[in-house]
Amino acid sequence: MDEQEVELFQKAAGEIGISLSRQQIGQFISYVDLIEKWNRAYNLTAVRGRQELLTRHILESLAIAPFIVGERRVDVGTGAGLPGVPLAIADPQIQYVLLDSNGKKTRFLLEVKRQLGLSNIEVETIRVENWRPAQSVDTVITRAFADLATTVERIDHVLSDQGVLFAMKTENASHESKALPQGMEQSACREIAVPGRDWSFQLLTIRRKQIRRSQEVAR
Repeated sequence: MDEQEVELFQKAAGEIGISLSRQQIGQFISYVDLIEKWNRAYNLTAVRGRQELLTRHILESLAIAPFIVGERRVDVGTGAGLPGVPLAIADPQIQYVLLDSNGKKTRFLLEVKRQLGLSNIEVETIRVENWRPAQSVDTVITRAFADLATTVERIDHVLSDQGVLFAMKTENASHESKALPQGMEQSACREIAVPGRDWSFQLLTIRRKQIRRSQEVAR
């Protein structure tokens, strides 16, 4: 392993507030290796430079790890596996479904699962509006997927009554929050700093209104 990259992950983990073993760091580095290799033919991401892949994709995905909750999690529109793969590496006890309709990208993700030995991910080649899981999910995560109203419409049937949508947004999305469907509301908006970069992004938390009210009454 490149010791400079090992040091980058160790330093970033400290800033984010998570713990990473050397084995996990090795998985991150191998994951970037695979993205670089497959990107030549599959056009997985427009980002080509390795340093940019590390900071813009991997560390940005890891930066939300302390805030994500729920046992049954799905990364909708995962593309090359972002943020699902980094999150799954960081917390191997949590199961992740990586969902994308692009067969080339999901074939890549199956290879990532095999080569990195990630038993806690499942890959599905399907649009989320057509996906019918055996059990509703606690957590939906999206990154550069769609506006909030469209996202909520597409995921509503898979999200449990107490489920949460975590949407990563690179720009101010306050106007999107105002357009949420009735029965849904934004319960949190966090500015997330990315180690090694001089800009932040927003992590929005979206819940069902009636569930939050009933929980408050119960208290």
